[in-house]
Amino acid sequence: MVKVILGEREPLDRAIMRFKRKCDRAGILRDFKRSTYYIKPSQRRRIRKEKAIRRTHRLQAQEF
Repeated sequence: MVKVILGEREPLDRAIMRFKRKCDRAGILRDFKRSTYYIKPSQRRRIRKEKAIRRTHRLQAQEF
């Protein structure tokens, strides 16, 4: 669980930003999105492979 303790003279906006940053680093939103629906393992592998191919094509295009 992510907790943020508000300082004495700390503005609420800054505390909210710290909370968002801690949630991002903890991966809470990423886990929630991943668990909203089921993806079969074979489909997950296919998606990973497609992303890797796109990434390599993008990196090769940047080199030229």
